[in-house]
Amino acid sequence: MRCLGLDLGTKTLGTALSDRLGLIANPHKTLKFKNYDELKKPLQNIVEDYDVEVFVLGLPKNMDNSLGFASTRSIEFKEFLEKNFAIPVELVDERLSTVEAERYLLDADMSRKKRHEHIDAVAASVILNTYLKMKGKE
Repeated sequence: MRCLGLDLGTKTLGTALSDRLGLIANPHKTLKFKNYDELKKPLQNIVEDYDVEVFVLGLPKNMDNSLGFASTRSIEFKEFLEKNFAIPVELVDERLSTVEAERYLLDADMSRKKRHEHIDAVAASVILNTYLKMKGKE
């Protein structure tokens, strides 16, 4: 089962894809947007090109497990996805996913400019990897 991991920002959407078996997450690309409608076509292309069966969307909780503004934005985006795609959407706690992604890129000795270009897709792969690990334990 191929999954599409999503890391929603205010202006960008990081994407990551699993392999066909749903075992490994890999960064895919970062999409820029001004409103969610601009994401319909690029997401539809990814869904069709890779036979995506599940969206895995990061839910940015506060450290005390409460939901803040960013969480509300993710929940609204989940509703957008459900309205526009006939694919289930799974929410995954994404606390510290960007920090972890930044660490991966620093360990790879990537320049600041390249880190900025890739951080959202790598964060999406961290989110997707978290989901895949949870599914593997079920």
